[in-house]
Amino acid sequence: MSEYDLAALSLKLESSDLKDRMVALASLREVPAESAFPLIKKVLNDENLQLRSMAVFALGVKGTAESYPILVSLLENDPDYGIRADAAGALGYLEDIRAFNSLVRAFYEDTDWLVRFSAAVALGNLKDPRATDVLMKALDSPEVVVQQAAIAALGEIKAVGAVDKILRFTDAEDWLVRQRLAEALGSMPGEKTVSALKYMTKDANANVAQSATLSLERLGVS
Repeated sequence: MSEYDLAALSLKLESSDLKDRMVALASLREVPAESAFPLIKKVLNDENLQLRSMAVFALGVKGTAESYPILVSLLENDPDYGIRADAAGALGYLEDIRAFNSLVRAFYEDTDWLVRFSAAVALGNLKDPRATDVLMKALDSPEVVVQQAAIAALGEIKAVGAVDKILRFTDAEDWLVRQRLAEALGSMPGEKTVSALKYMTKDANANVAQSATLSLERLGVS
């Protein structure tokens, strides 16, 4: 994209018309990270929450050396829980291991379940085995979506030691929980895993059964 085009996008990001600002921000998908970053910063504190959310996510997609400290600050200090959740998700997207401690704190200390959910997902994206204990605690969350995130994240970090604890979700009422379990077990080889997956191939929900079958294939089990 030419300097002229970037200048035009920069002007649109300052427009009083929300649609102009949104279109301009979306257009940055085609712009290299180093060029996109200063333009994204223009709307990080926009009056429109949806646009701010888009900008925070964009910092994860268009990661630069400056993205990390901004996202950590938003995660730890922004008064809006949606923005904190977006920041956690973007940190996971960056896959910057420095975010580990901030994400763990967010999971334990933030009062909103959406932030805890995003932190759990992001910890899985980091693929750091140190997250195992946090994610095991997340399995006991009263929010089903947090349980789903924790199960998926444990699969991401290949936490074989968590198999015994997550197998209690084999017959979970929510089929999405069972599907996340079937997917995660595909990264946790072992006799108990294979036995559980064979059982889950007969699940009443076709998505769960298919995920279990695919996980058995990943494990080389016919």
